[in-house]
Formats: sequence, structure tokens, C-alpha cells
Amino acid sequence: MAQIVRPYGDTLDDGKVQLSFTLPVPDGAKGREAARLIVLSWGFKECDIVHSAAVSDDFSMYVAYAKTEIGVDYEAARPDEVSADAAMSMDGVCEFIKDKIGRKVVIVGACTGFDAHTVGIDAIMNMKGYNHHYGLERYPMLDARNLGAQVPNERLIEIAEKLNADAILISQVVTQKDVHVQNLTEFIELLEAKGERGRFICVAGGPRISNKLAVELGYDAGFGKGCYAEDVATFVARKLDEKLRGR
Repeated sequence: MAQIVRPYGDTLDDGKVQLSFTLPVPDGAKGREAARLIVLSWGFKECDIVHSAAVSDDFSMYVAYAKTEIGVDYEAARPDEVSADAAMSMDGVCEFIKDKIGRKVVIVGACTGFDAHTVGIDAIMNMKGYNHHYGLERYPMLDARNLGAQVPNERLIEIAEKLNADAILISQVVTQKDVHVQNLTEFIELLEAKGERGRFICVAGGPRISNKLAVELGYDAGFGKGCYAEDVATFVARKLDEKLRGR
């Protein structure tokens, strides 16, 4: 049976939402009216511009409250992620590796390109982890190497080859003008040019990385917001087991 859901503002199913965006116009009454008309053109039935501010002489930012009558069938929603529901605990991952693989699994990770943000790769790999979820460096059956940020794709591959890594993790935080897509694509192309794409399990991660996008770019999986080290470790361990068994 369909379960239609709509945004909730003040009362159930009222369809109220909050939007924010920037326009290349000066702040003022005309800019606010232009912003209101844009929101209405998107199909919203009501719109109030509740805040505006100048970003510069010719740019302004707007906050709008609007109402929609559109709902979606919640039962038809199919999440685009590697399900965290199936994730093992740290101890579970290590027991799985001992039983199925019989040696430490080598994982190298980095934030590549010119992206200087280590928050993502640190949350997954650093021993202390994030939000009470230990990072991969704490897993006894993992040899996890966090290379930090601004690591060239070529350098990451070189180190993965030297360490005979089982898996490579790439974090991308900066997404302006789809630079993350360009960098992730370049990495896979470099591996393919060396004939080594099948040698490593390749995982991409970041706030705007979905599993669907990662797979489309040639990765084995993608992890975005709400994912922790155990989600990545579970995937890598199971994927490596399948690989070694030739499945």
C-alpha cells in the first residue's frame, strides 16, 4: 500500500519547506520579488521571502518559506547507498577477516587532488574515529594507512602498489564545478591505463558521494553522509572475500 508523505512545517502534511539560494542581483525589494517569483516558478503554491542579505554589490542571498502540494510514495523509495543495516561491528569485521581471509587486510586512504580537507578520511581511518565509531586504524585485522590530504592520484597508486594494498579509499570534500567527479574519474583512468583496476577494491567517499555515482565512475562502492568506519570495513572485508574466492 502506498504511503504518501509530504514536507512537515507546522502541521502534518502542510507541505511547508525552507529554501535558501543566491541570485546575481543587488539586495533590495526588486531582488526579493525576483526571488519569490523564481520559487513560484518551481511549482510551489505559496512563497514568502523571509530574509535577504547582500553578498556583494551585485549578489544577494535569500531565505524563502514556501508550500508544496506534492508528495511521494515512501514505500517506493529505494536508498542509493551501501546499506549500513548489514554492517558488522569492529569485532565482527575482525572475526570475519580471521575466518575468511586469514591475514591482515591492507587499506590505504587519502583525500586526493588539491582537496585539503582531511575530516572525511580521518573520520573513517583515524584510530579515534568519529561520533563514538572507531576508525580503521584501531581494527586489529586491518593494516590501515591514512596518507592525509592533497595526495596526487599517481602517488596514491604508487603507495598502494608498494604496500600491496587490498583496498584504496578516496575522500572528496570539495565539489565546486564537479571537481570531485573529475578527480575520481582521473584516478580510475590511471588504474585502468596501468592494467591494475582489478587489483584493488576501490571505494570513494564524501558528503556528495553516492553509491550510484561511485559505481558509475568505476568504483566498487561509494559512502556518503551518515556512514562510519564499520560500514566501509564490512564492505571491504566481504568484497575481498568474494574476490579471493573468485565469485
